[in-house]
Amino acid sequence: MEENVRTGRCVVAVDGPSGSGKSTVSRRLAVSIGARYLDTGAMYRAITWAVLRSGVDLADAASVAKVAGEVNLRIGTHPQGYAVTIDGVGVDADIRGAEVTGAVSAVAAVPAVRELLVTRQREMIADAGRMVVEGRDIGSVVAPDADLKVFLTASEAARAARRSAEDATDVAATAADLARRDRLDSTRKVNPLAQAPDAVVLDTTELGIDEVVARLRELLTERGVA
Repeated sequence: MEENVRTGRCVVAVDGPSGSGKSTVSRRLAVSIGARYLDTGAMYRAITWAVLRSGVDLADAASVAKVAGEVNLRIGTHPQGYAVTIDGVGVDADIRGAEVTGAVSAVAAVPAVRELLVTRQREMIADAGRMVVEGRDIGSVVAPDADLKVFLTASEAARAARRSAEDATDVAATAADLARRDRLDSTRKVNPLAQAPDAVVLDTTELGIDEVVARLRELLTERGVA
């Protein structure tokens, strides 16, 4: 893969619920501005995969935290292709499966897991200097000093349709699962899904990916960090 990372600090925080377009927009924006890309959701999914594989009870926060603290999680930051490994095992496909999707909100709600991964995410952002970071608490918690904070949203119907198309699943079932995850992610006690007060809100329901990326480029140009 061709390297196109420029110099000069530029941190973009992209938050929003599942199906809002975060991943595609973040990756394309990172390529466009010559930045690294960090999918924080993939980090939580990888830890969830490890927890499920260990067989510990998801309701046992101490055991979940112990697994998270003992595994070696590595994630790439190239926007056009990155690998996620746990103890040297590639888990890119496994972490997108139904089992991990159904459990990730519970694992992500464990305070010790969040503390561990937020610390790691901040270190990666500092090392990169120029990075687009996507997740649910980036602008509010992980990178509150980001040069641009964006909260992407979309109608429930649009989000369900997008995710269903990606996963080849039933739209109604997908909508129900998204609603469940939204509820869990928004109500957890530690670092819930939240819109930072100074975030720019973009409703992507009627917007194409290129339109969203173009708008974000405009905002970065206005801030002098594109």
